[in-house]
Amino acid sequence: MKKRYVVGPLALVGVGLILNSCASRSIPEKAVAVTNFEKDKYLGKWYEIARLDFKFEKGLNNTTAEYSLREDGKIRVDNKGYDFKKDKWKQSVGKAKFVGAENVAMLKVSFFGPFYAGYNVLSIDKDYKYALVSGDSLDYLWILSREKTIPASVKQDYLKQAQAIGYNTDDLIWVKHNN
Repeated sequence: MKKRYVVGPLALVGVGLILNSCASRSIPEKAVAVTNFEKDKYLGKWYEIARLDFKFEKGLNNTTAEYSLREDGKIRVDNKGYDFKKDKWKQSVGKAKFVGAENVAMLKVSFFGPFYAGYNVLSIDKDYKYALVSGDSLDYLWILSREKTIPASVKQDYLKQAQAIGYNTDDLIWVKHNN
């Protein structure tokens, strides 16, 4: 008698997720990550100046991201924001790792176990004070600063860069830092 193997639906879903994550891009099509990136200069606290809103940050202001080196060489990601409707702070801690070489600012970040999403630094000033960051699609974009504000010239430059990639910058949420 010939043995027959039955593959369960969960196994098929798992294989599909693996194939999808291997095939999907981790950076928007027209975007290019910063090269000659210096990880150690990027570590520390960043204030979120603007973002495209999405469910994990919806309703938050005073949002920050703090990056530090973990013992395993990955980067600890500590995101915080103030939920003004619930009148309380929200925090999410995850990890990030480089997709390839550490001098190319293409990373993937995870807050939920084995599931990663793209995190790409598209532009950064020479002093690592301001950054334009994308996710893996045109649904995710952030403008970050080491301070709670950003110069108008940097803001305009980052908006032009984002528009050239295909982002609708009219949809950006301009974050308040008042707590």
